[in-house]
Amino acid sequence: MPKGKRKGKSGGSAGKNRNEVIGTSDEDSLNDNASVISAASESTIHEDGNIVEETDDTTQEDLFEEKLMEAIDGISQKSAQGRTNSLQAVSSCFTRKYIPELIVDRRLTLCDGIERCLKKGRGAEQASAAQLAPLLCVQLGSCEMTDQICQDLIPLLLFITNDNSMSPLARAKCCWALGVLSYLGNTDTLVETMRTLQQVFASSYPKGDGSVPNILPEVAALHAAALSAWSLLLTIIDINGNASLPCVSQLSGLLDSSHLEVRMAAGEAITLMLEQGRLFDEDYEWEATDALIVKLRALATDSHKYRAKKDRKTQRSTFRDILRYVEEDEPPNIQIKFGQEMLSLDTWSRKKQYDAFCQILGPGMNLHLTENDLLRDILELGEKISPMNISVNKQSKLERHLMNAANFKARSISRAKNRDKRIAVI
Repeated sequence: MPKGKRKGKSGGSAGKNRNEVIGTSDEDSLNDNASVISAASESTIHEDGNIVEETDDTTQEDLFEEKLMEAIDGISQKSAQGRTNSLQAVSSCFTRKYIPELIVDRRLTLCDGIERCLKKGRGAEQASAAQLAPLLCVQLGSCEMTDQICQDLIPLLLFITNDNSMSPLARAKCCWALGVLSYLGNTDTLVETMRTLQQVFASSYPKGDGSVPNILPEVAALHAAALSAWSLLLTIIDINGNASLPCVSQLSGLLDSSHLEVRMAAGEAITLMLEQGRLFDEDYEWEATDALIVKLRALATDSHKYRAKKDRKTQRSTFRDILRYVEEDEPPNIQIKFGQEMLSLDTWSRKKQYDAFCQILGPGMNLHLTENDLLRDILELGEKISPMNISVNKQSKLERHLMNAANFKARSISRAKNRDKRIAVI
């Protein structure tokens, strides 16, 4: 059997024929890298293997709207977990962008979905629905549509808040949503709402013998949420002559709670009562007893090792400010910078309102401070700043890179000289 010459896998006539078919030589094929890399930089490979052009801003907007519409439609699906996920997805979209024109025609669908989930859902689903309700009102702003949504949802939130058979998580979220909707909406349920919230956190009051009730952490979170929502409403009412409000001695009893969130909310409520009293009546007298001052000072200097280090630090920082206001009438002085603007929090009421919206909007707070008319009106920021007013002298990315490179070079030369001058010590 004749033995022929074996050809390599990459050589021989097969490789030659391949080049002839393509119509290029070996040298030409070596220069194809530039075109391949260039093409890759101008396109994107999706998971399905298709190559498409990179999306621009318009396409990103379309994708965002499509995702939001899918989430809104998902609120009415049969799966409880699916409804919960959809509620959370809509909430995430509402915090990321200010889009009132996109949801104004879908407000009834959203309101009906929230109401249905609050009625038929349980636990996490109710909590997610209650979390979405204030976001919907913040998106729509101060208008008749918001007032109508508040009138539709507040009775249901009141019912869940009073129902002890519901989970503490759902009741806590409903307490907070109830406070925010009563704050934003033009309704006649403000007194009833505050009374209901007061009944919830009253369970943390000391017992008749002065002992502190032993409550679970999730129940403490419920009481703290109710007290925080009650404090938000305290910023818009006249407390003088209002017999339905608790006295300072009752609120000071909450300072003895073993749970940090309850103590913090109680200190905030006491300070707001004092500030509101001084605001509406210069001769306002309150029950600032020596026992209360002693409690505030102890919390401002707390060093008990059985508390977590982070909790001690947070508590001391907050109660130092509270004690300073109670004793010396020194208001807070906090400056919040966002974009080209500055927000001054110079009263406890304004700080409470800012903190409330931070809790609602989370990481999207700065965006809404810049664009949301409702927030700007509440926090007295004035008209929105036009993009034409933004400084055009902002450094480009290349300029910042060159400046950092020059600074790095100068620093390296300086350190090299210092290294040469080192003296060996024997």
